[in-house]
Amino acid sequence: MARRIPLFLCCVLVVAMLPTLARSADSVFLEDLTWTELRDRIHSGSTTIIVPIGGTEQNGPYMALGKHNVRVKVLSERIAAALGNAIVAPVLAYVPEGGIAPPTAHMRFAGTITIPDDVFRAVLESAARGFRLHGFKDVVFLGDHGGYQASERAVADRLNREWNGTDVRVHAVEEYYRVTQTSYLQALKSRGFTDEEIGTHAGLSDTPLMLATDSDLVRLVRLQGGAKPGAADGVYGDPRRSSADLGQLGVDAIVNTTVAAIRKAVSRQAPP
Repeated sequence: MARRIPLFLCCVLVVAMLPTLARSADSVFLEDLTWTELRDRIHSGSTTIIVPIGGTEQNGPYMALGKHNVRVKVLSERIAAALGNAIVAPVLAYVPEGGIAPPTAHMRFAGTITIPDDVFRAVLESAARGFRLHGFKDVVFLGDHGGYQASERAVADRLNREWNGTDVRVHAVEEYYRVTQTSYLQALKSRGFTDEEIGTHAGLSDTPLMLATDSDLVRLVRLQGGAKPGAADGVYGDPRRSSADLGQLGVDAIVNTTVAAIRKAVSRQAPP
């Protein structure tokens, strides 16, 4: 009888793990798949690869350094699911964030990671070339940070010139980021929030988005009970009235707008 118990427990564990295994095989994330599963997905028509670009930077005393990385991964998953034929590459967490000697921009705060612009562009270009090799037809850059949007465009333009006449295209879909500077801000203003509260970094636009995508990265209790943070804290805005409901306005706008933009880009640039 003693020998049967471990076998029984093993069977229970295997059965319990089956839903997890099934989710992995059906995942939109490249890193969840085996190489043969990915090969078969590409052959079956999943020929769009989303490259989520985040960044590791300070986000004030109340929001974790990984904000951009977590947010872009969550939103890319939703965008890929809506598209139905897209795979999501691993998040690029190392991006230009300022100088080191002397420290500038977010590099003045502990934990921010930076790389040179030319290195960043080389990583994007190399990734795109690899995805083309493996059969993807549309490489989509989605950047969660404003500082490198021009670099995304430059890499996409260079590769599209080089690959002119082929059936592979690179798309720097800036609508993903632009929503956070336009319609999402207007939605917050329509609810009575001021420009000063909304701010430009770690304020009342950034923080609600994080609450709506991964609330564990926001120290909400400390935030709501504390004094107004300022520039010395790395905060430009007033996030104290943040809520997940406000952030959901931005999430919905980003996903819907980006899905439409990708579909338009792929359709417009498809070869005759």
